[in-house]
Amino acid sequence: MSPPARWWGARLSEQKVTRFNRRMLGRAGAVAALGAGTAAAGGIARAEPAGAGRCRTFVFVPGAFARAAMFGYLVNSLAARGHRALAVELPGHEPGSAPYGPGFQAPQDLAAWAAVPSPLAGVDLRQYVRHTVGVVRGAARHGRVVLVGASTGGLVIGLVAQAVPHLVERIVYDDAFCCVRLPSIGEYYRTPEAEGAHNEFLARAVVGDPVRLGALRVNWRSADPEFLAEARAALLTPDAPDRELFDVLNILYPDDPLGLNQADARPDPRRWGRIRRTFVRHTRDGLVPIALQDRMIREADELTPGNRFDVRSVVTGHTPAADKLPEVVDILDDLP
Repeated sequence: MSPPARWWGARLSEQKVTRFNRRMLGRAGAVAALGAGTAAAGGIARAEPAGAGRCRTFVFVPGAFARAAMFGYLVNSLAARGHRALAVELPGHEPGSAPYGPGFQAPQDLAAWAAVPSPLAGVDLRQYVRHTVGVVRGAARHGRVVLVGASTGGLVIGLVAQAVPHLVERIVYDDAFCCVRLPSIGEYYRTPEAEGAHNEFLARAVVGDPVRLGALRVNWRSADPEFLAEARAALLTPDAPDRELFDVLNILYPDDPLGLNQADARPDPRRWGRIRRTFVRHTRDGLVPIALQDRMIREADELTPGNRFDVRSVVTGHTPAADKLPEVVDILDDLP
């Protein structure tokens, strides 16, 4: 999963950003750029550096059941501090492609909704990586990028960094999967460190036949009390308030590719391993337990002992609580 609805961001096409930057050359102060743009560019905001601060280019990759808009809070906050920030709209998540329909509306007709074709049928990790490489190539015209992945977005950023290491300044795993010793998310969930993870809560809200749809479809609007309790514990924390739970549930994308959790996402240490990296631990995560996060950090450091993780921690669940979002911004703004 990825951060919540309050991370809603605006979009600008790369061409518009370039023209904007040219117009802004020589001006003082920090100006946030907001607008509408292409699916390939995702959500982006830009501000001129305030004072002597260093302007970086951040490229965010969302996790499962998430779209670029979910990074809006980070995108806008970093832009306000003088950075460029862009969120990738992954294949199958483009504007106008969402698999909704009358059956999704209230009252719901789940049988009818189950028949709506999925835009993610046939989409796999390789397509995510190819698309994101293209976004990084465009963004890197402004300088090497800081590549940030949330949750399953960690699979994508590792393989993108492997593909274009010369374009990536730093990789940031924001409570994200970092597969180095074991090949896949599925393998890591079979380790002792994953014990107690709330990773099976989706089963209560699956709609339709995943094999026929070619994707996993989840009814995030389910009112089943047991599903809501498990979703709260998995995506946030057991004591998270209702307003934050429903904020998250009402922005999550309904479909996710089949097979993503079993895909081999191990990057080549000779290429990925030479890029500086940061891991942001979420110490109360119920979906990726802290022991599992620490295992992935340890394995990566053992693989590249000369280039170890810069490790930060935020006391929050898988999705940062509203009052913890500024801490994530501070971490990104303060990267070495």
